Amino acid sequence: MPRGATHHTTSESRLRIVYPVRFVVWLGLCCFGVLLSGCAKPAGVLFEAADTLITWPQPPDEPRVRYVGQLRSAQDLKASRSALEQLGRAIFGPGEPVGVLISPTGVCTDDGDRVFVADRAARTVHVYNLKRRTYTQWRPPETSNPFFEPIALAYDPAGRLFVADPAGGVLHVFDEGGGFLGTLGESDLSRPVGLAVDPATGNIYIADVGDHRVVVLSQQDTVITTIGTRGIGPGQFNFPTFLTLDTTGRLYVSDSLNSRVQVFTPEGAFERVIGSRGDMPGYFSQPKGLAVDAQGRLFIVDANFEAVQIFDAQGAVLMSFGQEGQGPGEFWLPVDLAFDKSGRIWVADSYNKRVQVFEMIPPPATPATSAEEMP
Repeated sequence: MPRGATHHTTSESRLRIVYPVRFVVWLGLCCFGVLLSGCAKPAGVLFEAADTLITWPQPPDEPRVRYVGQLRSAQDLKASRSALEQLGRAIFGPGEPVGVLISPTGVCTDDGDRVFVADRAARTVHVYNLKRRTYTQWRPPETSNPFFEPIALAYDPAGRLFVADPAGGVLHVFDEGGGFLGTLGESDLSRPVGLAVDPATGNIYIADVGDHRVVVLSQQDTVITTIGTRGIGPGQFNFPTFLTLDTTGRLYVSDSLNSRVQVFTPEGAFERVIGSRGDMPGYFSQPKGLAVDAQGRLFIVDANFEAVQIFDAQGAVLMSFGQEGQGPGEFWLPVDLAFDKSGRIWVADSYNKRVQVFEMIPPPATPATSAEEMP
């Protein structure tokens, strides 16, 4: 070795190489982390305002109802995504959509942030949490009590979801977390469809389309009473499909093939008829889902007219919204509707494979003065 030369051991050389490499790797990871943190996607606006408002009735009349948006799948919840999720989508693509509606026939809410949709063809209940932007499905155990045809829903104040399964002839019951509690009505129901729960008593009102009657069932699975027989007279039914209760306990039943809605007192006595067969405002072809809002207005889906009609508390027609089609605010065999806690109207638009959302537009400051105006 020449004089003055420095001898480097193998370990010293390795140190000089390793430390710069570690620094570069550490720096790269830091930069990658910063990059990823900037790639995270926050939750989007659930129902973005459209460039052009879609309202009813048509101008020059004062608008009373407006289209808000729709749900077709879990993607419409516009949930936030972490940076790693964003990276995965960038590398592998968005993947198959989940929570896709196939044949939505029933809709209800829990008076909170969840919307439940019965999907007849998918044999499931879709559960959309609008606040958390999460999605799940509820089904009974396939080994003992599978869904055959989930078609209508009702949620009670105790936190239970009731699902009518006409093909199975039963109601399926779930707790508030989706746990399966069992079935009701196996020996008492023919083809249960529409449901409503009396919040005061917990009794379940069921439109039994197979026996042309309404069955009132306790949550202990006991028949309390039945209302109606088959026929065309007052208090008789021809394929009753959906029903609802107002805040006084009055019962409204869509008497579908008689093309009318019948109203009964809280004691089950016939009170009056709303509508009849025809194609003018206030008439029906095939009324189905119905609900009463906080102002006492009755909203009724007509599957054949592809529209929702609104009536006042006395049964006078006020207006309608919707028409046949596949665009926003248009329907293709709509079936059911429900209100959420903010008063928005959710309509199961079955053949368009979606649930559409509407809301009432507050009336002007001047009170309405005629029956043709919204109260």
